[in-house]
Amino acid sequence: MTVRTCAAVAAVLLSAGCGAAKTEEKPLPPVDVKAASMKAGFTTVERLAEAAKKEGELNVIALPRDWANYGEIIDTFADKYGIKVNQFEPTASSQRAIESAAQLKPDVFDLSLEAAVANAARFAPYKVAGWQDVPDHVKDRNGAWYAGYGGYMSLGYDSRHVRPPTSFADLLRPGYKVALPGDPRQTAAAFNGVMAASLVDGVPQVQRGVELFDKLRKAGQLTQQSSANVVVDWDYLNATRTAKPGESWKVTIPKDAPLGAYYVQAINKDAPHPAAARLWQEFLFSDEGQNLFLKGYARPARGEAMVMKGTLDTQVAAQLPAPPGPPVLLTIPQTDAAKAYLKKNWAR
Repeated sequence: MTVRTCAAVAAVLLSAGCGAAKTEEKPLPPVDVKAASMKAGFTTVERLAEAAKKEGELNVIALPRDWANYGEIIDTFADKYGIKVNQFEPTASSQRAIESAAQLKPDVFDLSLEAAVANAARFAPYKVAGWQDVPDHVKDRNGAWYAGYGGYMSLGYDSRHVRPPTSFADLLRPGYKVALPGDPRQTAAAFNGVMAASLVDGVPQVQRGVELFDKLRKAGQLTQQSSANVVVDWDYLNATRTAKPGESWKVTIPKDAPLGAYYVQAINKDAPHPAAARLWQEFLFSDEGQNLFLKGYARPARGEAMVMKGTLDTQVAAQLPAPPGPPVLLTIPQTDAAKAYLKKNWAR
């Protein structure tokens, strides 16, 4: 029997013998919709939800509905709390989301790590209830931004037409038609595809990655996604295709290129719906929200802690592409140096 249970039993016994004692409930502190945590601003999640429902809307930006299960995440949040979600520029890049914030006024951001770090001053610090479960190396210690989900760079391939590639070097063999998900100078996924190809013993060498794709181009093997039998992309995007009935698409993460990355969440300092923005973060980092990311084949930031607590959907987790080991995470200096190199050399 716990101390709390014992105390409850004792209270019942005293009440039965002596009559119920009158206790005065202390009034709750006023709601602060711009607080840095749920406890500090709202005391309970119910009060946070009530404040958010009064605002009635949430503005999100750069959230494609087919990316990491965001379609279901948005719909579930809207239905659960009765809040209208306005979706601005779903296909925008992280940089575009930041640049258009003054005009479109999003409440929240979903960004690449480097974009979040570079723009931390634009965000309102907020630590979700599950803050301690988010690894320290993928969150700002003051709460400006924090990883929500991540994945590994992978090779998705049509198993009917090509043999399973085991490395990026395999893609140079005849028969492979390879695509990147965009221009690596503009798209984070394409950039990380080049960087995964550049790894040597876990160390990025951007020139090596560029040379590989240049060889593919010269051999006529670099193409558009619509005509490719191999697509270099995040594992959660490649894995989504495998779930379609009759699909022969399969996914592998090369053992010599375990490049990973997280996408991070942040609240706009000038959010027009500050309570709804905070409720959105609490939802994303709840067990329910993290499992919805998992359902979209993304790896939730609280995943390790959820395994220990028994709250991770292990059946869904078993469907994820098997990782070759701990991910290599690029540092900000490595990312900046690689982007500078691409800016000068990719067009050639």
